[in-house]
Amino acid sequence: MAAVRRLAVALVAALVAGAVLYQFALRDEAIAGRVNLATPTAIIGSGSDAVAVGPDGALMAWLPVPEDGSLPQLPLADPPKGGRLRGPMLQQARVLGGAPAALRPHVAGSFYGEAGVVVELRTGIELRFGDASLREKKWRAAAAVLADPTVEALDYVDLQAPSRPALGGSGHTLPPLP
Repeated sequence: MAAVRRLAVALVAALVAGAVLYQFALRDEAIAGRVNLATPTAIIGSGSDAVAVGPDGALMAWLPVPEDGSLPQLPLADPPKGGRLRGPMLQQARVLGGAPAALRPHVAGSFYGEAGVVVELRTGIELRFGDASLREKKWRAAAAVLADPTVEALDYVDLQAPSRPALGGSGHTLPPLP
């Protein structure tokens, strides 16, 4: 019995020594904590009742909403119960969450119409996304159209086929380039 006890103590001591050796001598990188801050991409409501919405449709009631009007407005008067968006509102949050940083200041809001998710720029131009699938490609296509020097004014950009965006109209000026 004493021999078994000595063997167990020696095994535990070897494991502790190995862990200490690994921690302080062999491991070549330190443990670093990482904090992912939630970034709101839209708001619901207005004034002191406004609630931020994340790109995944989660309501961020704990987060103060910027008062400068920099976040696009979702077409809801009150936040839904349950803390998450669903259906067409979720599709809109996902599309708005994919907006590139250079275009975010130009986005006024979104709505869900016959063409699915439609993002309206502050100049009145409509970006017609359809659904939230391929939203990164659709935003890149929108940015390319808006940056095209041959396009001076338009009413809409249909992005449902991002490799072949369709555009039309000439009633609205383009947002300024960053």
